[in-house]
Amino acid sequence: MEYRLIGNTVPAVEMKLNSGESIFSQKGGMVWRTEGIEMQTNTNGGLMKGLGRMFAGESLFMNTFSATGDNQTIAFASTLPGKIVPITFDQNHPGIIAQKGAFLCAQQGVQLNVTLTKKLSAGLFGGEGFVLEEIKGNGTAFLEVDGDMVERNLQPGETLLVDTGNVVAFEKTCQYEIVTVKGMKNIFFGGEGLFLTKLVGPGKVILQTQNFYDFAQRIIALVPKGN
Repeated sequence: MEYRLIGNTVPAVEMKLNSGESIFSQKGGMVWRTEGIEMQTNTNGGLMKGLGRMFAGESLFMNTFSATGDNQTIAFASTLPGKIVPITFDQNHPGIIAQKGAFLCAQQGVQLNVTLTKKLSAGLFGGEGFVLEEIKGNGTAFLEVDGDMVERNLQPGETLLVDTGNVVAFEKTCQYEIVTVKGMKNIFFGGEGLFLTKLVGPGKVILQTQNFYDFAQRIIALVPKGN
């Protein structure tokens, strides 16, 4: 599979597939394809995996696009202004944990599963639900990043505190938990929320500068209220 990233504001990834190659994605991600690519909708791994993805904020059904001839093209676009990040997995890659909604599409050798957070508090208060997405396997997956992307390589024991909505993904070697903001004044008047995501290395962390949930709340606050 060959691919190229196109566009700047709301980017897309365009791929060239040869006969027998295929890509799977969430519903609604495909923006164009040539005639020699067929689509099949399925649960991609069975009903239980599909139900698990629903709990992670993704769709029950996924679409698989397969090339019936050589030199076929297909493109997938991001939902919001930002970036598309390719990550290639193999037997040496530890896999990543991603927030719900970050997955865009991947080659068939990539596995997309749901995973429980290690601590109940992380699921209840972390802002990403009780389950997240585990991505691993063999092949390339593409993630959506809202706004600009920032990568941090945490050393063993190095700690990073992040607003939960700004976390895109982190390698499975990282530890993950939710901590409360310290100080009553900070909680009630700081405007930064009550909880932060605590990530401890070693491992790579992918962050996004745009927190869509905060952005949506600002828009909602400006919508005129009915009588």
